[in-house]
Amino acid sequence: MALIQVNYLSGALYREVTLNVILPVDKIDYETGETLPYDGRKFKTLYLLHGLLGNHTDWVSGTRILRWAEERDLAVVMPSGDNSFYIRGKMPFDDYDRFIGQELPMMTRRMFPLSDKREDTFIGGLSMGGYGALRNGIVYSDTFSRVIGLSSAIHIFDDTADVRFERKLFDDFDEAAKTDLNPVVAFDKLLKEGRKPPIFYLSCGTADDLYADNVSFRDYLKKKGADVTWDEDGSGHDWDFWDSQIKKVLDWMS
Repeated sequence: MALIQVNYLSGALYREVTLNVILPVDKIDYETGETLPYDGRKFKTLYLLHGLLGNHTDWVSGTRILRWAEERDLAVVMPSGDNSFYIRGKMPFDDYDRFIGQELPMMTRRMFPLSDKREDTFIGGLSMGGYGALRNGIVYSDTFSRVIGLSSAIHIFDDTADVRFERKLFDDFDEAAKTDLNPVVAFDKLLKEGRKPPIFYLSCGTADDLYADNVSFRDYLKKKGADVTWDEDGSGHDWDFWDSQIKKVLDWMS
């Protein structure tokens, strides 16, 4: 298993971007020390998004994703999303929406032996990245077959939430809530257009302030007939929870 840092010039963001990639590599015969030949497989891939204040290193430093991905021959792509909520920003060339949903899969498939099949391509994230995974996983459901939201920051569309900073990213928030920036609106639009919905894995700790909103979104998806796996425990909004959850996610994907 290789851990690779990639820097490339992004058209969607019009600047150099950085990402970490966990990539299965040739196996070693431990008796002879010889490298076994590569069999030409295209690897299943999880695009994994960090939370607010984080970057492309978070998942590797905060969880045991490297070891668990290696055990499953899974490629994992972890981009830096700044504090963007993974949506189109107000400035020109600040299109995190297109970066995550279109450009990143295209570019990483050019660089590495990744499968281009929908059934082999997944997106997930925690907190802000959970919102980004849910929203973009639904909007770009032709690319992603499975969507993982851990402690997702979907509370931003809750009228009772104190999210003044986050809402500034959405410009006219009341109007944004009526568009596919809202995962509920995005999923309704998907159904109306007759597109195949992704399969969902959602989780949140019961001591997390985001718990009620995650339960509400889970119930909404189930009411709409979505395939949803839910998990919870007594945790808060912390890496101990996300470390334990990402292992469950990889088992679920298998």
